[in-house]
Amino acid sequence: MKDVAAIQEGEIARKILIIRDEQVMLDRDLAEMYGVETKYLKRQVRRNIRRFPKDFMFELNKGEIDDLRCQFGTSRWGGSRYVPMAFTEQGVAQLSSVLSSERAIDVNIQIIRLFTRMRKLLMKHKELLLRVEQMDGKIEGQSGEIRVLFDYIRKLIEDKKARDGQASRTRIGFETTIHSKSGSDNVRV
Repeated sequence: MKDVAAIQEGEIARKILIIRDEQVMLDRDLAEMYGVETKYLKRQVRRNIRRFPKDFMFELNKGEIDDLRCQFGTSRWGGSRYVPMAFTEQGVAQLSSVLSSERAIDVNIQIIRLFTRMRKLLMKHKELLLRVEQMDGKIEGQSGEIRVLFDYIRKLIEDKKARDGQASRTRIGFETTIHSKSGSDNVRV
């Protein structure tokens, strides 16, 4: 069992997934961090199900389970017979009320702080995108090279949003050549 202080922010962030357009954490990952068995966590949730409306917690459907298995290559649940529960930020906060251990409370505080930082980071990217769009409107009719740059920045921001909460991986890709009026530029994609 890991000490609460030893749980790194990056370790928590890697366990935040995007499912149904929500940032969620799975019951198995939360149970591991809380230092309890998954079946105990699920039992406490079921005993207190009124505290977990659908926007706090939901069970994954077969398609979502299959998608996760494909994403991770093998079953993360070791062939578990039970359907995983996914907890939103509010659901994670609610878990500390049904798992009354000190460890659960301390881990929840770390998780909620990370969710909050991630939300603030996303807001900064939205503000940047809004400013880029405003500038884009002002230079309408200008050089096509500037439009390529704005499109590339938008793509980077969208890719960042898609990666938030995902496990960090070594980037792989290829180099492509973008042709512009002034010549060609190599860009790593």
